[in-house]
Amino acid sequence: MKRQALVLALVSLLVIPGLALAGGKKNTCDTKYPVVLAHGMGASAEILGIMDYWWGIEDALEDEGAKVYITSVNGMDTTANKAADFQRQAFEILAVSKASKLNIIGHSHGTIYTRYAISNLKLGRYVKSHTSIAGPHRGSSMADLLINGLPSGLLNAAGSVLDFVYAFVFGDDNPNTIANGYDLVTDYMVDVFNPNTPNKSTVYYQSWAGKAKTGCNSIVLTPTWLIMRAYEGANDGLVGVESAKWGNFRGVEDASWWSMGVDHLNIVGQLFGFTPGFDAPDFFVDVVSDLKKRGY
Repeated sequence: MKRQALVLALVSLLVIPGLALAGGKKNTCDTKYPVVLAHGMGASAEILGIMDYWWGIEDALEDEGAKVYITSVNGMDTTANKAADFQRQAFEILAVSKASKLNIIGHSHGTIYTRYAISNLKLGRYVKSHTSIAGPHRGSSMADLLINGLPSGLLNAAGSVLDFVYAFVFGDDNPNTIANGYDLVTDYMVDVFNPNTPNKSTVYYQSWAGKAKTGCNSIVLTPTWLIMRAYEGANDGLVGVESAKWGNFRGVEDASWWSMGVDHLNIVGQLFGFTPGFDAPDFFVDVVSDLKKRGY
């Protein structure tokens, strides 16, 4: 019996630490507060009911121990309307999770309407961190060109067509494409939105930018990337690097040296998860792991 007990003890010393080590990695993202993902303009959490906006990211975070909640608002609407809908969903998440605060991660316009909800609605006291991924905090020159450059008749006609598409194809509730565009022009963001949407001192703000280097993997963004280079310099096809900086700027994601870079869609894993030289789920795991290390 003593010999058997000794063998069992030796096995436990060898095996149990190994199991603990193997399982430790699975807790890299178990943050104190839940993670809430907020999508960008022109999309929803599940595009057309068949394609996840956050391609592989939710699963990767949950595999590492994170509690993840995904919100969905109108693809095309004013910042204020999206913020109100986001706030409603955030309160539901707080109730369901029984958490006292949230870690919000937004992409593109999702960084803007969440900031509005934190600063101008009643969400600020319930948010611990706000992470911005490729957010147009100082507007976008593409919004300037489309909103200010197109003749009013053509702009209104295009807006009506897109409103119809987003209402009857994407399921938006009373979408407003033109107003969404106006809310992202540079003058409005710099002179109106930002001064009236100050950061909350109790919230930790951080940001990352994407950068396409030689072109966009998402081919549809290549023309806009080229146009924006003349107006804003380095960009991801829709948002300039300088515009993406907010709070503690953590850097630029531009993938491996041999790649074309990281465009506005690649950074959340689009192209059906194929992002040459860049792994979006791994990037988000690193982001959330860092939040855990900060005690959030």
